[in-house]
Amino acid sequence: MRSIKIAGEFIKLDSLLKFANFTSSGGEAKNLIINKHVFVNNEICTKRGRKIYSGYTVSVKNETIIVE
Repeated sequence: MRSIKIAGEFIKLDSLLKFANFTSSGGEAKNLIINKHVFVNNEICTKRGRKIYSGYTVSVKNETIIVE
């Protein structure tokens, strides 16, 4: 598990996936989300524009990050 610090109040899920190096492009992030490979706070998330706030956890496959 690792931590990612965001600058603003929130970050959109697809942007976070790129920022945290889970993906290299927005299209790749979209595919992960649509195919139900992304969990936000231990629940599958299929909304790529979901707002992610400090304290949330985001998991893709076997890697989890905590947003600060």
